[in-house]
Amino acid sequence: MNSEAAVGGLVGGPPLRFGLTPEERQRYEEEGFVVREAVVDDEWLAEVRADLADLHERMADRPPEGVHLSWEHEVDPAVTRRIKQLMHAELISPALNRLVRSEPVLDVVESILGPDISLFHCKLLMKAARDGTVTPWHQDYSYWETRDNRPLMLNCMLQIDDSTLENGCLQMVPGSHKGGLLEHERAGRVFGRFLPGHFAPRADAEPVPLRAGSAIFFGPLIIHGSDANQSEHDRRAVTIAYNVTGNGAPASREVLRGNPDAGPPSES
Repeated sequence: MNSEAAVGGLVGGPPLRFGLTPEERQRYEEEGFVVREAVVDDEWLAEVRADLADLHERMADRPPEGVHLSWEHEVDPAVTRRIKQLMHAELISPALNRLVRSEPVLDVVESILGPDISLFHCKLLMKAARDGTVTPWHQDYSYWETRDNRPLMLNCMLQIDDSTLENGCLQMVPGSHKGGLLEHERAGRVFGRFLPGHFAPRADAEPVPLRAGSAIFFGPLIIHGSDANQSEHDRRAVTIAYNVTGNGAPASREVLRGNPDAGPPSES
């Protein structure tokens, strides 16, 4: 576990052992994302990888109840049957279930969202070697927007394998969250909401390669995407989305911290 305790917390609230430092909080506000190295240690990563052994074959045979799958061949029929996205990953991995509610993650989340935190969802992005397809430019809130929620969610994307340009690391457009929700095009497939140009090169995009065990935290309005995996190595990651309790409450799966009866957040 990362032992470099960051003591930033909410103004007026108790210090958080792993909360954002003032510098990290400023970076998040300005750029729309912040990176934390070594959120989990090698032993924890080994547990995650053991939980995911032969996952493509196991899920193709008989996925557990409550797990929702999308496949790479649904995007490109020429691709081998490989998982693109597995929703509610905490149901198939005890190690990921612990990560969802771990102090090093929740302290960062509380630094940004406040003390009332719910699980929005937890999904695996498998990005298999040679078969992992593009994730086009998009804003997550284009999928999540409803009449009774606001763009207050926060993603924690933790790398299970090292991510590089060659294997399709996440790419962010710093500061793009300040422009609000943009109009997205739609297609009837997984990751079927995307900005014009799909995944055309952008001069304002910044690749964010990460070592396994590190995480990037980012909000629902920042523009991001990832290229196809053109390497011989998987680029697996888990994305845990958190929400402020009461912000579109029916969509939240579980209250993790704070007041379980918290009402919708004010429009401050």
